[in-house]
Amino acid sequence: MQLPTFPRIRVHTPTLRAGRRAIFGTLGLLWGRSFLPRVPGVCIYRKRLGRAEWQSVVAAAVMSIRERYMRATGGSSRVMCDNVPGLVSRQRQLCHRHPDVMRAIGLGVAEWTAECQHQFRQHRWNCNTLDRDHSLFGRVLLRSSRESAFVYAVSSAGVVFAITRACSQGELKSCSCDPKKKGTAKDSKGSFDWGGCSDNIDYGIKFARAFVDAKERKGKDARALMNLHNNRAGRKAVKRFLKQECKCHGVSGSCTLRTCWLAMADFRKTGDYLWRKYNGAIQVVMNQDGTGFTVANKRFKKPTKNDLVYFENSPDYCIRDRDAGSPGTAGRVCNLTSRGMDSCEVMCCGRGYDTSRVTRMTKCECKFHWCCAVRCQDCLEALDVHTCKAPTSADWAAPT
Repeated sequence: MQLPTFPRIRVHTPTLRAGRRAIFGTLGLLWGRSFLPRVPGVCIYRKRLGRAEWQSVVAAAVMSIRERYMRATGGSSRVMCDNVPGLVSRQRQLCHRHPDVMRAIGLGVAEWTAECQHQFRQHRWNCNTLDRDHSLFGRVLLRSSRESAFVYAVSSAGVVFAITRACSQGELKSCSCDPKKKGTAKDSKGSFDWGGCSDNIDYGIKFARAFVDAKERKGKDARALMNLHNNRAGRKAVKRFLKQECKCHGVSGSCTLRTCWLAMADFRKTGDYLWRKYNGAIQVVMNQDGTGFTVANKRFKKPTKNDLVYFENSPDYCIRDRDAGSPGTAGRVCNLTSRGMDSCEVMCCGRGYDTSRVTRMTKCECKFHWCCAVRCQDCLEALDVHTCKAPTSADWAAPT
């Protein structure tokens, strides 16, 4: 079955659907609907991949289908943008004008998704994308909880990071290196010349604010104000870790002359910072005139622009509850010797755990050989793996 014929374009429905999901699928969070990029014929077992491998697989899958989709549509940004559900008019306008920016954001989604999963790796809710679910993180984002606050902040930060990086790499027509970083300047070490390519983070923040916040600005309810606040906190977090890097010039590296530029730090620093903000997130309520927040508990300070805010308490995430967006912790690996959130007592919610003996291949008896290599033997190591038991109630057996 084929879609109606566009001028000089005929697009098969499966191709259009796959391309649309690949380019914009994981961006759905930014405009209220998120679709997983499902690759036909490809099955990825997430638990078997490390963070770097997972990012590579997702980026490669998105890039592959994006290229097939763009070939199928003749590279038409209008066809691409008009078939993304849930966009408000302002977002659709930006999509039409800047399709290259949209693609840059799409390829950056894997990075902030992996960062979210890293930060929550030892918690009951671990930021995992849900199988057989059209939304990226399920219904958890429908609650105005601390988890929602973090996801909106880290995704907003990820959009800034992706756009700014694409600017510096020359991938976007609308921006390049920071044009303001020219001439001579001074710091605590003396004078230096601006050179190289300073990251144009102001452009990244400006575009991210215009695109991501557009949907929230259409509504005036409490949740829209919460999302706007946390989106801004995420954008500010990226700029917070902009650092100055310099290269010395002179005899034997004497540094008589310096050339400097501004560069974003690794996204992990932003993630760590937002994680601290998550742990210190402030519960708020709407003020009487509906234009802002006031703290729910008068003993806490008023939130700043850098703080994360939320309205609702989080569920305990112990059992599978789709209405609450909780996948449960049955089958999750726990740490028997830990006293933290990843301990078997906390992770398994007091239900107990199962222990299985597994073997894995490790490197052992490593020796240094002149010159210059380290050679190791492959050894089998046996270890105990502890996984949380499932609830025994009838509710667990019922499909959700």
